[in-house]
Amino acid sequence: MKKIVVSLGGSVLVPSLESNNISQYASVLRRIAGKCRLFIVVGGGGEARRYIQVARDLGVDEATADEFGILVTRLNARLLVAGLGDAAYPRVAESYTEAREFAETGKIVVMGGITPAQTTDAVSAVLAESVGADLLINATSVNGIYSADPKTNSGAVRYERLTPHELLDIITGCRMNAGANTVLDIVAGKVIERSGIPLLVLDGRDPENLYRVIVEGTALGTIVCEEDSNPLPA
Repeated sequence: MKKIVVSLGGSVLVPSLESNNISQYASVLRRIAGKCRLFIVVGGGGEARRYIQVARDLGVDEATADEFGILVTRLNARLLVAGLGDAAYPRVAESYTEAREFAETGKIVVMGGITPAQTTDAVSAVLAESVGADLLINATSVNGIYSADPKTNSGAVRYERLTPHELLDIITGCRMNAGANTVLDIVAGKVIERSGIPLLVLDGRDPENLYRVIVEGTALGTIVCEEDSNPLPA
């Protein structure tokens, strides 16, 4: 059975506590779970950035501010575990070792942040390498990787396909402050390059996109892999 790691943006899963998408995602993930081994890494989103800003205003250093963000990612992850019910392992994994151990039950494994100065996208890339994943999916608030931020630049071009080296060229130079909000950080990009695990960046605002890719094999978003590779599930 194929192993798929999903980096699920906090701004997609929990845009706010009052208007969250946890039930919708839980429903889709339960439908997918019988088709592959699923690992979900949940981000902190806007809530984490708000906590980080308050911490900065109090004068804490960036590493400590990151720890506040990590706690929020784990809260979001815990909410997803609650929504998944018995389809998920009942604890949020707090290390890659725990994630591998939890996966032995056949349940969906959910985790949040791990290390200061490392985004949950980087966590998902390292997790994918650690478990030998067949595909890493980044479910975010845009429908792929662009030449510039499409939210602020109307001339930004969306890429259909990139090599890992081309991805690194795009993300090199991104800032690594606590709460950084970029398509991917440099750590994630380098892990993707060295591991050879294909990446698919797609619009996570519609949970059904995960089903379309994983179960139906539909090409959505931007694929990052070597030129002669077809990473989508058969």
